[in-house]
Amino acid sequence: MADGRQDGLESLLGHRFERPDWLERALTHSSWMAENAPKDGSARIDDNEKLEFLGDAVLALVVSEALLTNFPAWREGELSKARATLVNSGALAEAARRLDLGAHLRLGRGEEKTGGRQKTALLADAYEAVLAALFLDAGLPAARTFIERSLLSWGLAQQTERLGQADRKSHLQELLQAHGWPPATYRVVGQTGPDHRKVFEVEVIVGGRATALGQGSSKKEAEQVAASGAIEQLARTFAPDEKQDAGSGPNDRS
Repeated sequence: MADGRQDGLESLLGHRFERPDWLERALTHSSWMAENAPKDGSARIDDNEKLEFLGDAVLALVVSEALLTNFPAWREGELSKARATLVNSGALAEAARRLDLGAHLRLGRGEEKTGGRQKTALLADAYEAVLAALFLDAGLPAARTFIERSLLSWGLAQQTERLGQADRKSHLQELLQAHGWPPATYRVVGQTGPDHRKVFEVEVIVGGRATALGQGSSKKEAEQVAASGAIEQLARTFAPDEKQDAGSGPNDRS
C-alpha cells in the first residue's frame, strides 16, 4: 500500500500502526495472493483469512461487554440476539463502507471485475481483519475504541429501540411453548394517519383470545409492542405463586 493511501486509512481508523504489515495483511484478499505470491515463497505476505478469525472473536467480546453495560436487565437470549443484529455481515459491511475499506483492498483480477470492493461478505471479512490488525498492533483498548467508534456508536444509537424489542415475539412464542400453549397470532385491527405517517394497531391472539394491543409506525413494530404487552400479562398468569397449574393449556382457564 502506498504511504499516502496508508496515512489516509490510518486517519480513518484512528490509529497509527507500529507494524504496518498487520494492516497490509488485513487488506489482502486471498484472490490477490493467488495471483501475486512469489513462486519461491520469498517475502510472503499472508492473506487476511486468519485475521478474520481473530477479529470475529475480539468483536464478540467487545460487543458482548457493551451490551451488558448498556442493557443490564436483559436476559442471555436477548443479549445474544442483539449481538447477532449488531455484528451480522450487513452491519459490518456498512461499517467497512463508512471507513472506505473497499478502496484499500488488494484484490485479484477476478474479484476486481466482479465488484469485490462492494461485496457485503468481502467487506465484512475485511472489517474483522482490520480489527484483528489493530488488536495485534496495540492491544484490546485500541480494538475496543475502534469498535465503539466505527460500529457501536452508530449501531446502538440507530437500533437501541429495535434491539430492545427484537426478541419480544420470539420471547412470547418461547414462553407459550414452555407452558404447552399454542403459538400466538397477530392481526391488524386498525390504522390511522396519512400514508407517509401511518400508525398501525395490532392485536395479539393467545389461546384464542385477544390478549394485548400494540401500536407502531409499521406492522412489525406494532406486533413487537403487542407481544411485550402479552408477555407482561402472561408473566402474571404463569407466576409461581399462582394456584393455576402453569402447565395447563389456554382452554383450562376460567
